[in-house]
Amino acid sequence: MKVGIYPGSFDPITLGHLDIITRSSKVVDKLIIGVLYNSAKNALFSTEERVGMIKQVTSHIPNVEVDSFSGLLVDYAKMKNANIIVRGLRAITDFEYELQIAQANHKANPEVDTIFFTTNVEYSYVSSSIAKEFARYGSDVSQIVSPIVIEKLNEKFNHSEK
Repeated sequence: MKVGIYPGSFDPITLGHLDIITRSSKVVDKLIIGVLYNSAKNALFSTEERVGMIKQVTSHIPNVEVDSFSGLLVDYAKMKNANIIVRGLRAITDFEYELQIAQANHKANPEVDTIFFTTNVEYSYVSSSIAKEFARYGSDVSQIVSPIVIEKLNEKFNHSEK
């Protein structure tokens, strides 16, 4: 069985993330969305909130499971019997960073390989940071995140729905 993990902070999940999830779910038997808990990061949404949002926006994809983890990804992959790590690439600078991480992960656990998905052009500028920044000032983020996430961002920033 091919089990993949798509790790990230997903603070919040964007349409770019959802595109990678949808596409990568077609090449594995099971795709685990691993929401990273990192106490050093000052996340807008709690781990539980992020997991909940991802479950909502991926509920239509039958082979997707959403979970959270802390610590090393390769240790989490071993615990979940995953043999594939899924990563998305928006630009060449992403590749340089992701390549190093992929090589380190493979060295730590040779049973785990990383596969890269290039982002669809329409999402190449999308990031969680941009979504939060635009939402903070009440701008339209409907081209960046799903309606469920818009609602949650509006709650966080005390905006009425736009």
